[in-house]
Amino acid sequence: MPRLRSTIRKLLVGLVGAAVLAIGFPASADDQDPYNRGLSAFNAGDYEIAAEIFFGLTEEGRDPDVRPRAQYYLGQSLARKGLYVSALVEYAAIVAAGKAHPLCLKAVEGLVDLQNRLNDQDLIPNLLNKYVTDDWNARANFLVATIQVRRGNLERARRLLVSVPSDSDVYPKAQYLLGVVMMDPKFPGGPREAEALSAFESVLKLPAQGRSDLENTRQLALLAVGRLYYGQRQYAKAVEAYDRIPRFSRFWNQALFENGFARFQNDDPGGALGSLQALHAPQFAGAFEPESWILKSTIYYFNCLYDEARSSLKEFDRIYLPMAEAIRPLLGPNNRDVRDFFQVVSDPAAGIPRPVLLWVRSSERMIAVFEVLAQIEKEKAALKNESRSRTGRMGPELTAALDQNADTLRQVGGQLAKNRLVEAADNIKSFADQAEIIRFEITKAEKELAESGIDQKKLLAEQKLHRPAMPGEDWNYWKFQGEFWIDEIGYYQYTLKRGCPGKSSD
Repeated sequence: MPRLRSTIRKLLVGLVGAAVLAIGFPASADDQDPYNRGLSAFNAGDYEIAAEIFFGLTEEGRDPDVRPRAQYYLGQSLARKGLYVSALVEYAAIVAAGKAHPLCLKAVEGLVDLQNRLNDQDLIPNLLNKYVTDDWNARANFLVATIQVRRGNLERARRLLVSVPSDSDVYPKAQYLLGVVMMDPKFPGGPREAEALSAFESVLKLPAQGRSDLENTRQLALLAVGRLYYGQRQYAKAVEAYDRIPRFSRFWNQALFENGFARFQNDDPGGALGSLQALHAPQFAGAFEPESWILKSTIYYFNCLYDEARSSLKEFDRIYLPMAEAIRPLLGPNNRDVRDFFQVVSDPAAGIPRPVLLWVRSSERMIAVFEVLAQIEKEKAALKNESRSRTGRMGPELTAALDQNADTLRQVGGQLAKNRLVEAADNIKSFADQAEIIRFEITKAEKELAESGIDQKKLLAEQKLHRPAMPGEDWNYWKFQGEFWIDEIGYYQYTLKRGCPGKSSD
């Protein structure tokens, strides 16, 4: 008993859970001393020594009770050293063993913590989805739900998301994703838009205190609310939702674009053109929004302002057709290794136009791929520089595992890059086709006006442009004169003449 009491005192210095585990799984005489030395080093904060000892026990330990505990504490030691992807490798092996491993639940908790630190969107969520079949904790359920959504298992995703309690740090993201699931047309039995709206509004009502990344989730929820109302043809409510997204925030350019559609449908062509005017400011020169010029041309077309409609289409051609030409050679043959696509979007000199490159790299998953790959390179350098890792087997083995995970991530990133590049090329092609249709309709409409004897120039000359209504007494009116001032972007409002017979200016 003296040795056991000594062990308890040592473990209580560090993790209380470790002391319980040491009591519950006594080691043999041969393995007890190195295991205790490892725990002592761990509790003393010397995670490099602890990792080496635990690694040795996982490789050579003869006691079947010690090996699983050493494996878990190896993962813990690596995580404490900041080698998060290396720790992931150890936890993953434990979780893959299933509940037969005595520390499976603890390893799941470790993976969940690592996912939060790494912002990993693929490796850990897929591991949890593959091996964790029961409900474990809120973050694990949320991560598994993200994979279920990608695979189209929407009902399973819904059950996981509603299980996330309101006091969880992932509750805002879970509610947002729940709303996305419930408004999906492919949801079994059809979309449930009222439930979707309730989920989005629950995000918007949350207090900011203690919630990480809440602002981004709020903006996504506002975009989703705008889309939901737009789909219901409640265009005024859609405009209100889009207007709530803060100026120059992460998703503002997307809100400006979608608000252009909502305002146009809400019989506010001047407001729609104002949103597009902001979107086309120099500050958004890196935005990939080819449809915005088609929308602008459409607005002018419906107001029979055909010269302005043609001018918008000309801008679309000038900006986006060269992008399509630049993308086409990069797509290559269908049998091209997907990792090549990741290399293409990783190299600024690869020839991808900047708006397309930013668009490809802007998705949450792609951002995470780059972040985790950077972490892997950091860990490989750390392992190479540590004397014990250089001389022992742990460094080379962990480095090999890191390389395997890096290769997996490059395949994931390559597939994401390929999909986005193909989508960009298809979008430009589709909108170029729409542009040709609009040109045909413009020519047809002008011919009909000429045949009817209507003098459109005289019709437009008889109309007067008026100042737009001011939202309040503290607002000032400034006529746009070709310069974009940062404090004015987002507040533009057009007034239009209308060249259609029988219609006056708005």
